[in-house]
Amino acid sequence: MKERVLISACLLGVNCKYNGGNNRLPDEKLQRLKTDYELIPVCPEAYGGLTTPRVPSERLGDGVISKTGRDVTAEFKKGAEAALYLAQLFDIKTAILKENSPSCGCVMIYDGTFTGTLVPGDGVTAELLKAHSIAIIGESKI
Repeated sequence: MKERVLISACLLGVNCKYNGGNNRLPDEKLQRLKTDYELIPVCPEAYGGLTTPRVPSERLGDGVISKTGRDVTAEFKKGAEAALYLAQLFDIKTAILKENSPSCGCVMIYDGTFTGTLVPGDGVTAELLKAHSIAIIGESKI
């Protein structure tokens, strides 16, 4: 049986990105992942009840704010909890997540100014998964 890995659904080509698009990985990377692992897709923002498309959001301190100023922290936390539930349900030890995202970003995220500025930090989901000893890998590291 293949090891199960949680993966951001947008990396698989699911159109769940804030702008209605996706961040599909190159075919060769995707094929290698599918060969080596059982991939469990997750989109924490959709699981949290946010629509696609949606207004872009960024982390600001412990919260998440949309570009229009709406506090969407509760939706991001709800989505993170859903991702953790899936990880625990499938006994997942590793997650491949979309870098820089306010939910999935790991190591670097946008700073909340909507200027494209990256700062050290993790998205809401990445932070929660890490707190439960799930290894996080950004898509550029695979």
